[in-house]
Amino acid sequence: MARRPLPRILSKDSAQLARTQLARSRELARTAADSATDVLHPLITVSRGLRRLASAGRRRWADTPQDKRGPLLFLVASVMLAVALAPYGPLLAVIAVMAAAAWQGRDRPPTAPEGPDESQTERLQSLYEALVPYFAGPEDPAPLYAHGGEWQKAFPAHEFDDAGRIGHLVIRYPAYFPDGESEARMRIEQLLTAKAGRGREYHFAWDEEGNQLTVTVLPPLPADIPAQHFVTTPGETVLGFTDPSEVQRTLPLSYGEEQIDVPPVVWRTGIRSTEPHLLAMGHPGSGTSTLLRSIALQALQYGDVLIVDGGGTGEYACLTGRDGVLAVECALPGALASLEWAAQETERRLIAVNLARQAGDPPPPDARRPLWILLDRPSVFAHLAATDGRKDPQALLEVPLRHGRAANVTVVVAEQFDSAEALTDAVRQHTRARVVLGSAAPRQVEAVLGAPPHTRPLGQVPPGRGYARLGSGPVHRLQVPRTPDPYDDATSDADRRAVLELLPARATAVGAQPTEAPKPADLTKPAVPAEAAG
Repeated sequence: MARRPLPRILSKDSAQLARTQLARSRELARTAADSATDVLHPLITVSRGLRRLASAGRRRWADTPQDKRGPLLFLVASVMLAVALAPYGPLLAVIAVMAAAAWQGRDRPPTAPEGPDESQTERLQSLYEALVPYFAGPEDPAPLYAHGGEWQKAFPAHEFDDAGRIGHLVIRYPAYFPDGESEARMRIEQLLTAKAGRGREYHFAWDEEGNQLTVTVLPPLPADIPAQHFVTTPGETVLGFTDPSEVQRTLPLSYGEEQIDVPPVVWRTGIRSTEPHLLAMGHPGSGTSTLLRSIALQALQYGDVLIVDGGGTGEYACLTGRDGVLAVECALPGALASLEWAAQETERRLIAVNLARQAGDPPPPDARRPLWILLDRPSVFAHLAATDGRKDPQALLEVPLRHGRAANVTVVVAEQFDSAEALTDAVRQHTRARVVLGSAAPRQVEAVLGAPPHTRPLGQVPPGRGYARLGSGPVHRLQVPRTPDPYDDATSDADRRAVLELLPARATAVGAQPTEAPKPADLTKPAVPAEAAG
């Protein structure tokens, strides 16, 4: 009896071949199914439409009362008889039925559910109940807000984001609510911020005439726009960027490898400016020094800059010795001498401009060139001056602050909230352009800007984020362009290169060759003293 050969064990190559053939056969089957679906798609559509028409007919027949079914059958029979006796009636009827079936059987996009779902309804109801103690009146005969009431009348419009949180909400409130008081508004805004979802910034638009409050979630401002040359005219300084709905102007900027248009907050200085001086307030690490560096780099394009650094941390060392930088003072004697010179220079410019106008001539060029005085943390110098029995450096700012607009002199002061009491009255009165940076309380923002913001500030914000108000204008959200200290080890190479490219060349003595700005790679090399170089 012959033995049967045992089956041969599949090798690795044969198993791989089998898997390849199986995958190829599945792909062929899938392709054939897709082709068959494409060919039979009209038939499938008509069949689906006929099924939907039949279902609609059955529902109509089931909804028809018993006493009206006889007349309905008589009407249908009469129509069918008329169609049968008409020329080409049956053919036209079949075409009409097929067309209706094709229309009913077409692929329809999924319709969005009307109204909020169960979780969204619970969120709106809880928000309504939270507003009852603030909007309910005990003597109201028809209260809009009551415990256990309906939120539909109080919230006429609402939208939710993809995460299921409120993105837009219109709230109606009774006419007796004191919406003109900032305290009452602040309580409602704080409640809505907590109930609608923390960690987001909300815009509150109060319509006092219509008794409506519109709450909108604002997208975060871009915090990674580097320092660069801005398309502005002389006398215009870009403080930062804001929301597109707040300003009507945009600037073309380089954002990585792309070119984008961003709405800026432009501060206009000079003779025709109504807010010629600026005050910036913030907590440590809020970005006030970054704002002053950004202003200095823009001011050096058309004028001269005098920097007085009360912090003494070397934040402005990169500007030392540059063309247009008159001095960078970090000590009290140098600060007093520089500010005293600035006061005398302001008086000299006023006299020169007055003499030129009396003679009918234009002002001299040295009086038309803008002069910027940047003073960071003057409270430190005030304390040192009081200890040594010297004059407060802020007293020397009175002349530039009072007469700086006519002399084309601009003063920028940056101070921290914990030392705000050290600011003199002249600084408070003549700095009509205000900036608040960092996570400040709403009361602090209103105290500095003179008006409450339309948004609730967040607890944690990136450096350079805050609010700005120019004179008596509206309060804008602000994000200062990223302008770090290029000599700081924590600065990235891209930011260091962006700042160094904006720095002017170093000033040299008469007859010496001008030097270029150091490259990013040269920052690690030790600097050569001037005496050794000579």
